[in-house]
Amino acid sequence: MIKITKQDEAKNTNKEIRKRRNMLFKNIPITNANRLINHGPTVLITSRLGEKINVMTVAWQMPVSFKPMLVAVAIGHERFSHKLILESREFAINIPNLEMLKDVLCCGTQSGKDIDKFKVCNLTPVKAQKIKAPLIEECIGNIECKLYSTHEAGDHTVFVGEVVATSVKEGIFDNYLRVDLEQAKTLHHIGGKVFCSPGGIIKS
Repeated sequence: MIKITKQDEAKNTNKEIRKRRNMLFKNIPITNANRLINHGPTVLITSRLGEKINVMTVAWQMPVSFKPMLVAVAIGHERFSHKLILESREFAINIPNLEMLKDVLCCGTQSGKDIDKFKVCNLTPVKAQKIKAPLIEECIGNIECKLYSTHEAGDHTVFVGEVVATSVKEGIFDNYLRVDLEQAKTLHHIGGKVFCSPGGIIKS
């Protein structure tokens, strides 16, 4: 179990960690997109409307279809990203690793309505392949989506996206995400400022 302290929030990431974060992305088949999020990691959702870009932390996400390849994220009605996704009809799911703990917290505790969260949270937007919304250079993988459908669920909207491109950092995907590797360990939200991370892989 990982609990974020005030020291964690204030701590700057060192240059060596930044270097590891910025490895090159490689494309993987769209049919393998679900294998980046099957294990339920906390993700960073990016969106764009005109010149405004935003990033938010989301714990509620899942694959929902193979044909077509569909993934779903639940976003609260009051969130700024809700408006951007609804109007732009696209978004990206970016997968952070354990080293991005403070970035995930930063993106989840501030609104992008009046600030640039990429700058505030020290993240780097990079051009996507198939959508206008940016990807996040520091993340270990991403799933680009065009909006397929929306479903109201209480105080949230479930956005279902059709996957149009998927990529992952070199060396951490071997037909599945290698969460046994330090650089591929993902974050999983338990509640509040408490997260956990995978301990290894079990093959049956």
